[in-house]
This record gives sequence, C-alpha cells and structure tokens, in this order.
Amino acid sequence: MNKTVELVNHWGAFEQKHPKGSIEEFCRHYLAHQRQQKTKGTLVGGVIPPINDGLLLKIIGRISKLNMAYANIALKGTGVNQIEEFGILLTIKQERNPKKTEVIYANLFELSSGTDMLNRMKKRGLIKEYEDKEDKRSKRIELTAKGEKITAACKTKILRNATMLMNDLTEDDKEICIQLLKSIEIKFSSLWQKHKGKDFEEIFDEVIGGN
Repeated sequence: MNKTVELVNHWGAFEQKHPKGSIEEFCRHYLAHQRQQKTKGTLVGGVIPPINDGLLLKIIGRISKLNMAYANIALKGTGVNQIEEFGILLTIKQERNPKKTEVIYANLFELSSGTDMLNRMKKRGLIKEYEDKEDKRSKRIELTAKGEKITAACKTKILRNATMLMNDLTEDDKEICIQLLKSIEIKFSSLWQKHKGKDFEEIFDEVIGGN
C-alpha cells in the first residue's frame, strides 16, 4: 500500500474515534500502538496495575531500580558507594559551593538521611564544609581535590550505564519520553517539600483540584 494512503487511513480511523483530536495527539496515538505491536517479553513483574496511571508508574519505578542496580555495579571500586552519592557530587560540582540543605533537597532526600550521607562522604574525603559567611546558621560544601577526581571518573561510568540501558530507544523516542514526562518531574519536585506532614487526601484534593 502507498505510504501516503496508509497514513491517511490511520488518520481516518483515529479521527472517527477522536473527532476533536489534534495532529500531535494522532502522532502520539500512532506511535504508542506501533510500539505495542513490536514489544516482546513479559511486562513488569508481579501484579500489573489495573489502570494506565499505575502501570506507567510501575514501569518507571522498575526502570529506576534497574538503573540503580546497574549503576552501583558500574561504580564499584570508584570510591563512590551508590548512585545517590554520585548525584550529590554532581550537584555540588554544578553549584560549586551550595548550602547543605540545597544539595539535600535537590536530590529529593529527607534532611536527616541527606545529612547522614553528606557526613559519610565528608569522612571519606570527598567533600568539605565551612560556615556560610552570610548566614552563620548554614553550612556550605565543596568538592575536595579527591572528590573532583572521583566525580570525573564516575561520570564516565554512569554515562556508559545510561547508554546501555537506553540503547534500544532511538533519539526520537528519547525526546518523546522526555517531553511527556518532564512536566511531572518539574511539578512534583517543587511540591513535595510543601506536602510533607500533610494528609494524603488533602494533597490529592490540592493537586487534582488545581487541574
């Protein structure tokens, strides 16, 4: 069949079901169904959630755990014990001399667990801390020379791990995934601290009520 005719036929079928659908929505619909036809193997372990919201989150969660597992293998022998430590090192490197709390919250840690991790990294000579000249109640942190060297070595390994895990996706696939998911990350990264201590029903009403 001529490719133009085939495309028109797909558009016609989509338009019948979604008469107000946009071209952008059609493209996503078409790609989703094509990917579904090509996928092989068992999807997720254990119970498959009954709604797409839950299934998508479970897929994301399992990929995150797999990334952590392989990244931690890649980091063996580097002086960094886990992928979360590498995230902290990168944050400090990027911000140069951030406050401890800024690093902790940027990496989605609770204050106590984030502080413990920073203290362990300080003892291993990866970071150093000093008083904030403008706010004596706060501490700022920097990478040591050892921390700089280790961060550079770990970055190469983590990039290779990411390349390995995402190898089956085309660049266009990756761009689509980023475009679809980045708004969720941005939205809830800014909300999670404000929601601490609140009842879930209150959080749910606030988030859904604002849609």
